[in-house]
Amino acid sequence: MIGPLKNPRRGCSILFINDHQEVLLLLRDDIPTIPYPGMWDIPGGHVEPKETPFACIVREMKEEMDLDLTGHRLFARTEFYDRIEYTFWKHVNLDLDRIHLTEGQCLAWFSEPKARNIHLAYGFDRIIDRFFNGRPYKIQ
Repeated sequence: MIGPLKNPRRGCSILFINDHQEVLLLLRDDIPTIPYPGMWDIPGGHVEPKETPFACIVREMKEEMDLDLTGHRLFARTEFYDRIEYTFWKHVNLDLDRIHLTEGQCLAWFSEPKARNIHLAYGFDRIIDRFFNGRPYKIQ
């Protein structure tokens, strides 16, 4: 059994959920030299030294989607074999045609069954399952 990492990397991600209870996923670039090329992923990135996960997700969404992120909440802190992942969530109805994406091929909304039935990059399948099982959101 592998023990805990001494100085694990930290990542941050965000689950956007709309009024139809769909989550927003990002199709990663199809470049062979990057991890998980051409796979669906949860938007996010790596926490920089001396940066908080909260500040990281704000920075990443500004850099990757030109979004000024506010009103998001921490959903989970998950320990993976290679990192600690901080996943936030926010209820929002984003118009994907108006997002200026600087990383990845495209964004798409996924229903719960569809999101649970695809293999996601970085082991995010676990987080999607926890999110829909826990349902931290309340949509009227």
